[in-house]
Amino acid sequence: MVKIRTLSGCTACIAAVTLSAPLLAGEAESGKAIAYDSRRGDCLACHAMPTLPDAGPAGNSGPPLIAMTARFPDKQALRAKLWDATASNPDTMMPPYGKHKVLTADEIDKVLDFIYGL
Repeated sequence: MVKIRTLSGCTACIAAVTLSAPLLAGEAESGKAIAYDSRRGDCLACHAMPTLPDAGPAGNSGPPLIAMTARFPDKQALRAKLWDATASNPDTMMPPYGKHKVLTADEIDKVLDFIYGL
């Protein structure tokens, strides 16, 4: 267990976990480039990627991209969010990347392969 002091002075305990960057290859590496590109995916504007040391500063308006296979056992459900997050949550701040043609279907699949491995 690791003790963490919060800003309010409360102490919380969490299990220690080892975070390591996944090995990326092929489509996932292309997806990473799209996700990091501020003119295209720009995932870091809203989402932290705590397992990736090169992710740099990130926004916090979206949930951190971590344990994605546990959060989305159905990979196609995550793809649907990338395509059009407003379909499941009309009030979301996440852009509908596919619906508005910000990214092509192929680019969305590459980003999906990348973030699904986080």
